[in-house]
Amino acid sequence: MNELMRHVRTIADFPSPGVQFRDLTPLMADAAALRAAIEQLCAPFRADAIALVAGIEARGFIFGALAARELGAGFVPLRKPGKLPGQVESVSYALEYGSASLEIHSDALERGARVLLVDDVLATGGTAAAATQLLQRLGAQVAGFAFLLEIGVLDGRARLPSGLHAHSVLQV
Repeated sequence: MNELMRHVRTIADFPSPGVQFRDLTPLMADAAALRAAIEQLCAPFRADAIALVAGIEARGFIFGALAARELGAGFVPLRKPGKLPGQVESVSYALEYGSASLEIHSDALERGARVLLVDDVLATGGTAAAATQLLQRLGAQVAGFAFLLEIGVLDGRARLPSGLHAHSVLQV
């Protein structure tokens, strides 16, 4: 098992009974672990000429911004509705318990820009799939996906577009 896994705390019954929440804050608080996590997150994409990293609100901002710095790329936030000023594009998608939406500035990227999509956790894959649709609608070339933690039993990879590389540093 990856040495980084010892920095992930499991909290039982959060946010609801039966859920085993994987808390990444201890990993983020440890400078060496955080540095190693970002290096491993970016490793498969170093030769991919990534122009931008898109991070999904909220913890995807943390890992996405650090990945952008590591890859020498810019950063684009994918936000919850009503958080971005100016003209936005949005996508709504179904969750197992309702629905959600993501927004991006309409002028956030140039057509054809190679974008790496980063988030903290890959669970069911719905959010990452919707984010991909949003980026592609603006003309981005999605280069792949990078997640710090993947919850394998939820099979989120099945909802991601085929043919794109999906990388997870840790898997439970």
